[in-house]
Amino acid sequence: MPTSSGLFPRNFKKTFPIATRGEGCWIIADDGRRFLDASGQAAVVSIGHGVPEIGRAMAGQSSQIAFAHTSQFHTTAAETLASRLLAMAPPNFRNGGRVYFTSGGSEATETAIKLARQFHLECGQKDRYRVLSRRQSYHGSTLGAMTVSGNVARRAPYEPLISEWGHIAPCFCYHCPFDKTFPQCELACADDLQAHLGGQARDQAAAFIFEPVVGATLGSAVPPEGYAARITEICRKNGILLIADEIMTGMGRTGKPFAVQHWSVEPDMILVGKGIASGYAPLGAVLASARVVEAFERGSGGFLHGFTYQAHPVSTAAGNAVLDYLEAHKLFDRVNAAGQELRCALPLLQSHPNVGEVRGLGLLLGVEFVKNKATRQPFPREQNIAEKIRQACLEEGVLTYPTQGCVDGLRGDHILLAPPFTISTAECSLIARALLAAAARVFSS
Repeated sequence: MPTSSGLFPRNFKKTFPIATRGEGCWIIADDGRRFLDASGQAAVVSIGHGVPEIGRAMAGQSSQIAFAHTSQFHTTAAETLASRLLAMAPPNFRNGGRVYFTSGGSEATETAIKLARQFHLECGQKDRYRVLSRRQSYHGSTLGAMTVSGNVARRAPYEPLISEWGHIAPCFCYHCPFDKTFPQCELACADDLQAHLGGQARDQAAAFIFEPVVGATLGSAVPPEGYAARITEICRKNGILLIADEIMTGMGRTGKPFAVQHWSVEPDMILVGKGIASGYAPLGAVLASARVVEAFERGSGGFLHGFTYQAHPVSTAAGNAVLDYLEAHKLFDRVNAAGQELRCALPLLQSHPNVGEVRGLGLLLGVEFVKNKATRQPFPREQNIAEKIRQACLEEGVLTYPTQGCVDGLRGDHILLAPPFTISTAECSLIARALLAAAARVFSS
């Protein structure tokens, strides 16, 4: 029976267990069932569930001062976390960069869109307003974030409400939109940005936003060598800002503080969310490089945008406590080893005739399911394979993150694996066994 309560659910036709407790990589429901959180609750939880130090830090902050509006005050918690994030960022953020804290990733995207627009106004380029992105991308659920998102299914219901600013080809080697292979493709997907910037589009373009490793919508698709550098070069050449959406990949998820650091790229803005507070408090942020900040400092001096709860003291205290825990337990260093352990547990799954590819970086892995492994043909959308895999894994006590549409926005089934950085070897094996059992159940029916 569907859940019956006063809470507005994600889906009225589903029943949701009541989560009462978290322990490490596990979530415990009110009926005693234990679930291994192989998805980190949508790639959010990095340090694990139920870490008491975080709650104590939040309680300590709230007992001192729980809220102060940023139009009148700053707080030590926010100032401290901003400095720590900038110190972890690429070099162009470290001397003169600033951090704008939000309540989550969608607000971070919304903020970046407005920052990009006002940056060009401050520079005397009033015609620049379009923030370009890629087809099949997802950057958040607010209307501005939906405008820059290129995911067909997520945009469809709200089409009358959102603008079309321009989308280019995705970077997705497994299903290359140009039917090419790397390196013979010569990065055609990156050059599609330059092609799009011909004529009037170049004069109106304000920024380009991309996920360095595409999370939910493509199932942890890692770009080939040279892609991020080529995109950066095109943005610089055409006078537009580069925004790295690291809401899912940031804060160590791919094995470095920010995924762009795998390719030594220096964006103009970096968006974070999810892992910045490991789910212990609603928190996101925009890291603005020194170049962006300087335009505001030399210009009007103000940013015409704001949220009531931006830089919230309790949330930023949670962010500091999570960062303390990550550093104290050397969990940033754990990601690559844990990612390898998880991959090493999956070879039997990878050889399954309906598993097309296991891909990813660090502890952000995607498993794509295909009808025909040789041709990479997806299942029909109506078969809803990703959701069936999720349900079958749930019956094995393992939580995964299913998505459809990686091939063309509608077809293409995958699940995302993004467990806490504390995942053990035994728990990696448990994830692999659950996926094998789920595949056997789904594809034998």
